[in-house]
Amino acid sequence: MKKIEAIIKPFKLEDVKEALSEIGIEGMTISEVKGFGRQKGHTEIYRGSEYTVDFLPKVKFEIVLADDRVTRAVEAIVSSAKTGKIGDGKVFILPIEDAIRIRTEERGESAI
Repeated sequence: MKKIEAIIKPFKLEDVKEALSEIGIEGMTISEVKGFGRQKGHTEIYRGSEYTVDFLPKVKFEIVLADDRVTRAVEAIVSSAKTGKIGDGKVFILPIEDAIRIRTEERGESAI
């Protein structure tokens, strides 16, 4: 099993969610997060004072999948989240040792 963590631009949330649904992935956790990478934020003026906004709003998807579904999921995320501009985001793939469904106590892939 693998965990996919994807950080994307907020306005791409629905596009990514729809792309994942189209390939049969429905279970996901979505969080509103803030951060920056190479784009390093931007400056704004508020009441005549200039200040730097270092952390930009992003959306984080977390999905746990069987190994054989990871490639298609990553392709769906990348193709639907891509704008071609700086700050499009990142996808991380991590190994998952085990998963347990609390209600039934199922373990492993049957729990996801």
